[in-house]
This record gives sequence, structure tokens and C-alpha cells, in this order.
Amino acid sequence: MNPLLSHLQPYPFQRLKALFSGVTPNPALRPISLGIGEPKHATPEFIKQALNAAMYSPGTDLSAYPATVGTPQLRQAFTGWLQRRYGLALDPATHVLPVNGSREALFAFAQTVIDPARKPVVVCPNPFYQIYEGAALLAGAEAFYAPSDPARNFAVDWDSVPADTWARTQLLFVCSPGNPTGAVMPLDEWKKLFELSDRHGFVIASDECYSEIYFRDEPPLGGLEAAARLGRGDFRNLVSFTSLSKRSNVPGLRSGFVAGDAAMLKAFALYRTYHGSAMSPVVQAASIAAWGDEQHVMANRAEYRAKFAEVTPILEKVLQVKLPDAGFYLWAGVEGSDADFARDLLAQYNVTVLPGSYLAREVAGRNPGDHRIRMALVAETAECVEAAQRIAQFVKSRSK
Repeated sequence: MNPLLSHLQPYPFQRLKALFSGVTPNPALRPISLGIGEPKHATPEFIKQALNAAMYSPGTDLSAYPATVGTPQLRQAFTGWLQRRYGLALDPATHVLPVNGSREALFAFAQTVIDPARKPVVVCPNPFYQIYEGAALLAGAEAFYAPSDPARNFAVDWDSVPADTWARTQLLFVCSPGNPTGAVMPLDEWKKLFELSDRHGFVIASDECYSEIYFRDEPPLGGLEAAARLGRGDFRNLVSFTSLSKRSNVPGLRSGFVAGDAAMLKAFALYRTYHGSAMSPVVQAASIAAWGDEQHVMANRAEYRAKFAEVTPILEKVLQVKLPDAGFYLWAGVEGSDADFARDLLAQYNVTVLPGSYLAREVAGRNPGDHRIRMALVAETAECVEAAQRIAQFVKSRSK
């Protein structure tokens, strides 16, 4: 058995299940879950039609193994979207690769990049998406957790990372828009990270799966876009990860792509050839259709904007919370233990939220997720509004 497996901590939802063990939710209220960040908006019909049409197309041959790098048409769909979204002109043959969702790609990329013989460090934000930690540990690296700063809209405090840690860093995970905070990294923050990467030679993995759900007029800045603006058109030591799951409401399709440094992607393609992670031809066909259409993305974004506009004011009255920059989470401050809050809320009002401490690690005696909860506003608006109203009642009853 791989001894590194013993370093993995339980996934947040395993911990949530243990927390709720023995709890009987209020039977008078229907259950509402804001716990899991799984899109619940309807999958666009045209994507399902493209999937179905590809299955029965004379040109689809399921008896043959698909290529790891995907078809030229799929890669052109990726670069076409990058051109429209960020104004980038990338080579579909060298700058992009298909992946089966960003989660598996983030994990696999760490195995490609890390050299365990050099006592490597992987830096990630804190709180964070737990795949970063697992990928680091199973690659034989030490994880370093850079805390977010509530005073700066939960921007990550990269200055808190010691110089000797940066010197050992081989991989940096960034997430913008952030999970769970929704914070978006500005250009000057990217500039700082690029300078650190140049100085120490580490690779930046930019997780951008929430990039198309935002609440301001200007869309979030992407990592490749930031590099291009700063004259780094070769995207050296930078790879971005994106997915159709949130953008197009197809988490079950398991489809996304990575883009950036051609040398990094060449190595990643080699790893993926052995990893056995080629995308099915029918999924490729549906993905081409999804990346080529923006109308459904605009409609999806409008639905989230309307939902957050209704829910946020209800919760602002009772919790420390405000509209995030982007994403579909509310990252709210609560009085007392966040785990107790989540357990008692389920018992009394049958609403599930995720304790913030489950999404972070304690460093120097402080867990930046303590006294916070994450709420995923993924259900339909009416259900999320009802959940918010119950939470407000719960907080008011607690204060009494």
C-alpha cells in the first residue's frame, strides 16, 4: 500500500457526514442542501442533443481508442473560446489539451510537475479546494498553506510565504475566482506571482473553473490573460485549468481543458498517455458545441445574478456576508463554532451548509475557515431564498 495515502485527510463531505451522525433534521421542513458545489441549473438542451447526435453519427466509432490530445476540432474549439473570452491567440496543436474535468487534471498535473527527490513544496491558498492538498501529498511534496485576508476581500496573503519556502516550491496552486471565497486576483497580484515564479522556477497551476459566473460588469481576469498583458506571451511555467461543469451546467459530462506553457503541456500529454485519460468522442462532440455557444452561459450567469440579488440581502441582516466577486458561493461569518452552527441548523431547520473550517488547515494556531460557513447557491432561486429565510430565523433564534 502506498504509505503516502495515510497523509490524506478525510474529504470535507466525509467530515460533514460524521458531524451529522445522530442528527434528526426537523421533519416539518423539506431538506435543502447548500453544502455541495454541484450545479443544479438545467443542462442546456442543445448540449444533450449534440451528445445524442454524436452517439448515432456515422462518423462516431466507439470501437476505436480516442487520442489523448483530442481531435483538431476540439482543440480549435478551446482556442476559439480563449480568443473570444480573453483575446488570446493560442496554437491548438501545442497550447491546449482536453481533460476529464478540472478536478482530475489538477491532481494529475501535480504528479507530472513534482520531483519528489528535491524535498518539494506545493503552495496553495487557505482555505482551498482539497484536491490541491491531496495532489501535493501523493506526489511526495509538502503542502504550504497561504492564508486569505478577510480585510482584503479574502485575497491570499502571498507575502506570508517565507523566502526559504518559495525557494523549495515546485508548484503553486491558485484559484481565481476563489473557492470558497469568490475572490478574483487582480493584475498586480499576478505580476507578483510571475516574478516569484521567475526567481524560483516553480510552475503555476491556475484553477479557473468559476470564471464565467460573476457579478460585476467586467469578467474576471484569467491567468493567461494576465500573462499576455504583462508581456509573457510564451506563458512560461503557467497552465490554466477550466471546465464546462459550472459554465454550462454539465458536471456529469466531465469535460474541460488545460492551456498554457507548451513545454509543460507536452510533458502533461505524455503523462496522460500513460494515465489513460482520453476523452470519449461523444463527449468531445458535445464539448465542441458547448464551447462554441455563449448564449446559454449568459443566461446561466443572469440566473445566478438574480438569485444572489435576492438571497444576499436576507443573509446580510444576520451574518457577516456580502456579494462575492464571482463564483456561486457565499462565504459567511458566524458566531461561535462553525461546525456547531451547521449541525444545529440541520437539526432545527433542515438546511445543510458546510463548516468553513473543513475547507482550511490550521497554521500557527489559526484556521482561516473557523467561524465561517460556505453556502453553495446552486439550486433554483425559490429554494435558495427559502433556505436563506430559514437561516435568518435560525440565527435570530440563536441570538435569543
